[in-house]
Amino acid sequence: MRWIANARMYALTPAIGHAWTRLFDWVSRTSGVPLEVIDHAFPAPLSALWERADLGCAFMCGFPYTRSGPRLTPVAAPVPRPARFGARPSYVTDLVVRADSPFRTLEDTFGRRLGYTVEDSHSGYNALRHHLLPFHAARGAPLYARTVGPLHTPRRVLDALLSGEIDVGPLDGYALDLLARHEPALARAVRVVETTAAAPIPLLVASAGCPGEVVARLRAALLAFGADAEAAPLAEALCLLGFAPVRPQDYEAIAALDRDALDAGYDRPG
Repeated sequence: MRWIANARMYALTPAIGHAWTRLFDWVSRTSGVPLEVIDHAFPAPLSALWERADLGCAFMCGFPYTRSGPRLTPVAAPVPRPARFGARPSYVTDLVVRADSPFRTLEDTFGRRLGYTVEDSHSGYNALRHHLLPFHAARGAPLYARTVGPLHTPRRVLDALLSGEIDVGPLDGYALDLLARHEPALARAVRVVETTAAAPIPLLVASAGCPGEVVARLRAALLAFGADAEAAPLAEALCLLGFAPVRPQDYEAIAALDRDALDAGYDRPG
């Protein structure tokens, strides 16, 4: 049986998408598991991808993963190369504004327009909301004049910023680092005003029906990726040190942030 692979969450540009396709080709050759890289671009919902019975290796955000129950099997988690991630399978949300904007701090953006990606995203919604929670609690009123979303993807957050549709928005920190590597002019068009606490990074998952032997072979290949000399240029292109085993219990911290916000009555960032 052929299994599908997809990196839509981190395929921000054609060049980055091509690099992920090369990585999945390497995983397929190394593991001996036939992988077919499929296109599942916006506006196709990511939830439809995660529901496929032939899912072998696709990125999934930790927030919906905590809600997925037994339907999905973790394969491995990426370890980003940039030093700010501490050589761990973690990431942050960068809160960004246009580089030419007058805003110097997050508080400067209050009263303006805030963007978000989608309600089941950690980096683009849950982490953003939790980061804003203390400010909202102190003010006891909305922080922003308008909340714009769902914008669905990090790239669409960038587009909304650059077009003037929003004044501040959340970007997955690893995605922004990939963009700086491949599209530096675009990355320089925005400026980080604040960064959230780190959280477990989106992981690669397979369907619950994917045989254990197949998952084990895919996992072994991914865990060997960072030490493979042939794969080193690809690891550099994807800003990766390698991949790490998934500790499902670590992702419960993401669910706890959601509970904190809901318990405080702050169900939507803004």
